[in-house]
Amino acid sequence: MQQHDIHEEKILVLDFGSQYTQLIARRVREQKVYCEIHPFNLELEKIRQFAPRGIILSGGPSSTYGSLAPHVDAGVFSLNIPILGICYGMQEIAEQLGGEVGYSEQREFGMASLNSLSDDPLWAGLNFPERVWMSHGDKVLKLPDGFAAIGATENAAIAAFASPGKKVWGLQFHPEVVHTEHGYKVLKNFVDTICGCGGLWTMHSFIETTIANIRAQVGSGKVILGLSGGVDSSVAALLLHKALGSQLTCIFVNNGVLRHDEAEQVQEMYGRHFQMNLRYVDASRSFLDLLAGVTDPEKKRKIIGNEFIRVFEDEAHKIEDVDFLAQGTLYPDVIESVSFKGPSAVIKSHHNVGGLPEHMKLELVEPLRELFKDEVREVGRELGLPSEVVDRQPFPGPGLAIRVLGEVTENRLKILRQADAVLLEEIRAAGLYNEIWQSFAVLIPVKTVGVMGDERTYEKVIALRAVNSRDGMTADWVRLPYDLLGRIANRIINEVRGVNRVVYDISSKPPGTIEWE
Repeated sequence: MQQHDIHEEKILVLDFGSQYTQLIARRVREQKVYCEIHPFNLELEKIRQFAPRGIILSGGPSSTYGSLAPHVDAGVFSLNIPILGICYGMQEIAEQLGGEVGYSEQREFGMASLNSLSDDPLWAGLNFPERVWMSHGDKVLKLPDGFAAIGATENAAIAAFASPGKKVWGLQFHPEVVHTEHGYKVLKNFVDTICGCGGLWTMHSFIETTIANIRAQVGSGKVILGLSGGVDSSVAALLLHKALGSQLTCIFVNNGVLRHDEAEQVQEMYGRHFQMNLRYVDASRSFLDLLAGVTDPEKKRKIIGNEFIRVFEDEAHKIEDVDFLAQGTLYPDVIESVSFKGPSAVIKSHHNVGGLPEHMKLELVEPLRELFKDEVREVGRELGLPSEVVDRQPFPGPGLAIRVLGEVTENRLKILRQADAVLLEEIRAAGLYNEIWQSFAVLIPVKTVGVMGDERTYEKVIALRAVNSRDGMTADWVRLPYDLLGRIANRIINEVRGVNRVVYDISSKPPGTIEWE
């Protein structure tokens, strides 16, 4: 397949600051159509260069009639490209094309019942009334010339409008959220039927194209990659290995705060199974020496981050003629690195994975920078990565150092590793591992009285944590079965010397955080 094929069909999402914007892009990509998010004020010439098959205007927190309201370049409506406006995007269309938007006395937040007012290609395959998700305080009061209302709810006489002649549609509801029962059909109708996309964006074609791109970028040069064993760095490593073979060197640093047998598993899989050029650096002693006596979580993080950079840099300098540094940067990182002028609260600089120093003067190779996390997992499966890597739960960069509360010592790490291994073993045996976003053990730096046999004990406490989340921003604790919790607690107390009590954390985020430190 030629390199340009998978990007031949593209949808452009212009972001007005909605919390759901990334969801729009993900829903489009689920239709196997490539999609990118850009700020609402993207220059018209850049939109032409991008050459999208269709444009989606996102929702946003502003009012279109406000003095500081964000507006898309009016020339967008003269490009003769299909446009779909969602919530604020719909109101933006009305405002720009001569309609009227105003404050709604009956605001809608939550579920609503949508009725069709006329047949439209956007409604193909739907059965009205449809349950949709509303989130708006403004509404379209008057339609622009050439537009007709195609949908209404109890509180919105114009809940959807269309001007097929102008190739413009607007929705007051959010088709991208799961609460809108058949929202995916609405987006599919726009992307497939109205924009004429056929679904070229598959992970199989992505792999072929990306391998060709890597070879074109790197040529005969050498690439280094910091391999952690996590999903992103593992998939990036395998893609690069397929493209470059021995030109790639992966550096795996044992920082002393890994889980049970993790260092051995990474060496076995990537070095021996996939036969990658893997350099294993056991720097656990230097990390633990630096962590001695440190109890502040932020200090722990800084120590581990800085020492990783030092060790990685030392090892990288031992490899001659390196030209490229590979990273597992994902598309959400790319989106967040863009400073959106106006409504979006997403203004955050993306930093290199591991914060590697600029003075290394290496050109970046980022094979995953177009992908969302679920797409990365799909690529991993296509490349033959086993489920235990592809479906691995998130693991923090500072590792067990922030799960040993207080000072990190070898003995405390040993206790936590054993307890954590028991927890994960039992959750896997119960068939729940892939249903839980994150599950782990925490060592609490207090001792409690217990009885073992006929003797009084005074030993440590292990807290168990299991949460479900979509993105880590919010999380709810998992209602693990009592018999499973009982089995885990029983095994930890019996098998892990130094523990006589196990507790279960039932805090959600907010107000708590996922990690304890």
